Amino acid sequence: MTPLSSSPDPVIDANLAVALDALLAEQSVTRAAARLHTSPAAMSRTLARLRRILQDPLLVRAGQTMVPTPRAQALRDEAAAVVRRLGTLLTPGTGVDPATLRSTFTLQAADLIGAALAPGLMRLVRQEAPGVSLRFRPEEWEAGPALREGRIDLEVGAIDHVDPETQVEELVTLRMAAAVRPGHPLAEGVLTPERLAAAEHVVVSRRGRFTGPLDTALAERNLHRRVAVVLPSHLAAAALAARSDAVCLLPTTPRGDAPSPLTDAATTLGLRLLDIPLPLPPVTIGMAWHPRHAADGGHHWLRNAIRRTLHAPGSPAT
Repeated sequence: MTPLSSSPDPVIDANLAVALDALLAEQSVTRAAARLHTSPAAMSRTLARLRRILQDPLLVRAGQTMVPTPRAQALRDEAAAVVRRLGTLLTPGTGVDPATLRSTFTLQAADLIGAALAPGLMRLVRQEAPGVSLRFRPEEWEAGPALREGRIDLEVGAIDHVDPETQVEELVTLRMAAAVRPGHPLAEGVLTPERLAAAEHVVVSRRGRFTGPLDTALAERNLHRRVAVVLPSHLAAAALAARSDAVCLLPTTPRGDAPSPLTDAATTLGLRLLDIPLPLPPVTIGMAWHPRHAADGGHHWLRNAIRRTLHAPGSPAT
């Protein structure tokens, strides 16, 4: 029994499609060569190759000019369409028109950051990209694998993972302040480390931790604060501070800087933000994404929208 043989798949050479389009449009080897920035001899060899593949002369002499064969005339529009599609396929995606986007982007962010971003992003979506929807997820996943596996498109917050492939951009640097209700005893007089330590505190920790950088700074002065409650949410902690004597820590802009949307929640709740009389490390808010999105036009628009919403330095608009 003779084994069945299968012919190999044809090798697709996109350059041949480009050359065919140029030859059929120019109907001249010399002009097609000039159009593609090659030599007439090279273009003549390409025409010979096309004739062998298509089993048709394509262009034939008619006096001093060349004219297309019926097969070439039938192929002209299709060749031009293929070249246009190749151009679209191989064009960098960052030039996308936001108005044409039909996408849902998933962002992972702490509730305070989500609350700060959502109004500004909604405004930009409504104005520029009405086909875009946004989905915010809490910080429930380890961001590196979630970005890699496509479960989230962008992480916004204090980026603390160091996956080598993750791309990270710093957006704003903030300082921590003590947030208290109007009329709170700490809002009167000079706030000292001793007075701050003696107050009742609410701590924000997704992992249920009672301590943080403030406790380290207090310990250097042999001070210890009382943490009455630990909450996983900044907004819940801020709401509690607005309705009790508990103190919570919230990020605010450095002295002299313009207000940030990240302080809107404190403003809405009527909280006062007091300078902490201790050296605390700054909080850098950034965004992280997987490299496969680096040149994607829709993702490029999203990252730019995040910059503009947070009024990051160097953003195109504020």
